[in-house]
Amino acid sequence: MDATPVPVLAPVATSEDERAAIIEAVRDFAQSELAPHALEWDATSHFPRETLQLGGELGLGGIYVREDVGGSGLSRSDAAAIFEELAKGDPAIAAYISIHNMVAWMIDTYGSGAQRHEWLPLLTSMQGFGSYCLTEPGAGSDAAAIATSAIRSGDEYVLTGVKQFISGGGEASVYVVMARTDADAGARGITAFLVPADTPGLSFGQLEHKMGWNAQPTRQVILDEVRVPAANVLGGDGDGFKIAMAALDGGRINIAACSLGGAQWALDRAVTYVHERFTFGEPLAEKQAVVFALADMATELRAARALVRDAAAALDAKAPDASMQCAMAKRFATDAGFTVANQALQLHGGYGYLHDYGIEKVVRDLRVHQILEGTNEIMRVIIGRQLLAR
Repeated sequence: MDATPVPVLAPVATSEDERAAIIEAVRDFAQSELAPHALEWDATSHFPRETLQLGGELGLGGIYVREDVGGSGLSRSDAAAIFEELAKGDPAIAAYISIHNMVAWMIDTYGSGAQRHEWLPLLTSMQGFGSYCLTEPGAGSDAAAIATSAIRSGDEYVLTGVKQFISGGGEASVYVVMARTDADAGARGITAFLVPADTPGLSFGQLEHKMGWNAQPTRQVILDEVRVPAANVLGGDGDGFKIAMAALDGGRINIAACSLGGAQWALDRAVTYVHERFTFGEPLAEKQAVVFALADMATELRAARALVRDAAAALDAKAPDASMQCAMAKRFATDAGFTVANQALQLHGGYGYLHDYGIEKVVRDLRVHQILEGTNEIMRVIIGRQLLAR
């Protein structure tokens, strides 16, 4: 196999100067490659493969994947800062990069040597994309209730079922599919499988028409007696639920960071706008109600950013309460991000409702962050149960 190119973001940041250089490189990418096209991609539902591949050259395809397979080997704390910057360019694309990285991390962490070297150079370079397949039409928040089956047949498994709301559906090169291998074992009866995109029996539903996130495709993933080798099991038999939940801890930090980035962009636009907009003979910036609104928006985002940073540090340190901290960060930051973006729209008045200003797009994109990676109601369940278990 050819030597894997070293991404620009590698190696692990060990100083403030290195971290600042990484964030600056990501900021430049977001502002030059994402922001100028975000409204067009949203309006035309365009999935920017070539732009994502440029991100792969920068190291964005495997931000916290090990370096031997082309990953950047960065920390979760670094990743949170990276996703915030990406979302300032386009929250929808930043969120897809987060999901892609979640898949890459799962293979890097739980995959065999053969699986890592087969799939990760493709994913870290973003010459190929990954999709995470857990949710089903009848099993959303209750992930342990999935019905997709995987039946052993000699040296293969036969997978049958439907996955719902799959980002990258129809575009990905590999699908990490959670399927039930033991009907009577509950969460312990779920196994994770690597399903290549060209596997016979794998097909996709129509492109979903969504409120936001239009630049990334969302489809059903349909498995009709899909046969995969037993060697495609990720981790071990019955490990799927554990793997899925571990991946979601990181995914929750990432999506929280994406909410921060989108909302910060909207807040910055609102600050500029209230200086420029005059009503009743004076700029909006002179109105006390506007000043108070901006103060609350900035305070909420700073508080959310602190929670995200703490959760990322806890995940890096493998702290015993890391899952709870990830849930807290996700719940607070995605609620705050949507609220701030929506308030920025309000401060723009009628102009905020126009597509050309970009505010309404961010509002639409951030709304789904309160639902995916576990709804914010489920985040409260996770937090409350861990508190009560002490």
